[in-house]
Amino acid sequence: MDNPSIITQVTNPKEEEILSCTQDKVSQCNISLKKQRSRSIFSTLFCCFRDYNVEPPSTNSTSALPPLVEENGGLQKGDQMQVMPIPSGIYYFHGTEAVQQSFHYKPPAKYLLPELTASDYGKKCVVIDLDETLVHSSFKPISNADFIVPVEIDGTIHQVYVLKRPHVDEFLQRMGELFECVLFTASLAKYADPVADLLDRWGVFRARLFRESCVFHRGNYVKDLSRLGRELSKVIIVDNSPASYIFHPENAVPVQSWFDDMTDTELLDLIPFFEGLSKEEEVYSMLHKLCNR
Repeated sequence: MDNPSIITQVTNPKEEEILSCTQDKVSQCNISLKKQRSRSIFSTLFCCFRDYNVEPPSTNSTSALPPLVEENGGLQKGDQMQVMPIPSGIYYFHGTEAVQQSFHYKPPAKYLLPELTASDYGKKCVVIDLDETLVHSSFKPISNADFIVPVEIDGTIHQVYVLKRPHVDEFLQRMGELFECVLFTASLAKYADPVADLLDRWGVFRARLFRESCVFHRGNYVKDLSRLGRELSKVIIVDNSPASYIFHPENAVPVQSWFDDMTDTELLDLIPFFEGLSKEEEVYSMLHKLCNR
């Protein structure tokens, strides 16, 4: 296993000059977000996934739903694809209209999250990405690294240098007060778990999910929110990669990918938005309003 394969990251434009067409679109969108931030943080939240060139599952067939995944991350051949059996039905979105799936699917053998605790009862669930959302990590030495995490790969210990995104401490503390917070990363646990130990000094994350909990779909590790064991209308995902939430784009609050800009205020700017969202009955109405501004 090569070193970078344990961390799932987007390309740092400072380290690679030639980007794919998809990456160009994301970069252009992030520049647009930066220019508009002084006018309104809310008007920029949904730019990235509208323009991101990732093809979602077709809504004309059962492939619109994510495949059943075993606990080790493999696909079960011959099985139908699953949805979470919520009484009100599962809703997948195409554009701004919800289409209720009426098919009968094999229920998942086990949800990804444990039972909701008494202290989190009534709270919405916020799924938060790690790399390029909360931190940036590198096997190359970083002079101002906040953490240096040793990771064993094929019998050899490698040092991973981790830089915290500005205002991540304030963001996590406030999110932990308002929501049931879950860390969900496509990176491997051997790297992400010790980073989370150092990052989350307050015990904000009630659970941690890693690459084996993702669905591998069209070359991307997708975070299938329907497998969490929570009502989708009360789930939000915060992620820098639109491919990560391609099954549930209407549940997403996109953020710009972060590498080393110490003047970045993205997480700080998001706190008032989440304070308002925590008071809503469900997440879709507020996210739709923001998307349509």
